[in-house]
Amino acid sequence: MNAVMSPVKVNERKNLGIRPGDTVRVEQKIIEIKKGKGADKKEKIMKTARTQNFEGLVIAVKHGTEAGATFTVRATLSGIGVEKIFPLYSPAIESIKIVRRSAVRRAKLYFIREKAAKEVRRQLRNMRMVNISTDESIVEPVAEEPAAPAPAEETPAEAPAEETPAAEEAPAEEVKA
Repeated sequence: MNAVMSPVKVNERKNLGIRPGDTVRVEQKIIEIKKGKGADKKEKIMKTARTQNFEGLVIAVKHGTEAGATFTVRATLSGIGVEKIFPLYSPAIESIKIVRRSAVRRAKLYFIREKAAKEVRRQLRNMRMVNISTDESIVEPVAEEPAAPAPAEETPAEAPAEETPAAEEAPAEEVKA
């Protein structure tokens, strides 16, 4: 008489054996609710269901296979780290597929958050270096243009000849600075 009715296949989820370090694909059922007025001008609620895949690295499994078991999945979407905590026996989860297994030496892989943040900071540091060099090359020719006409007024015959060397002198002044 201890039979429990559940829409989830408990034995399949229990025997799945999700571990930290696994790459999993979780298909989650999402119900969208839209409110609007119909032809009879009464408010109607439309419910539509769709499935959404979330694939990422399992960084933690808590409470094993008991009733309140959860697992945390981390994925990088559009360059931003996203984590979701899924209940193992949730009826909103349609399926869980283990894509890849990795051998890890920790029970919780929280250090991956910091590792990813360090990598992003390193990339931003490199981007800043690129931006500084491009900004300097754009700013300096603007500063040199007012200085170039002053010698041209003294010797108008040499002005066309100075236009080409002036472009060559600009990189030389960048090196001096």
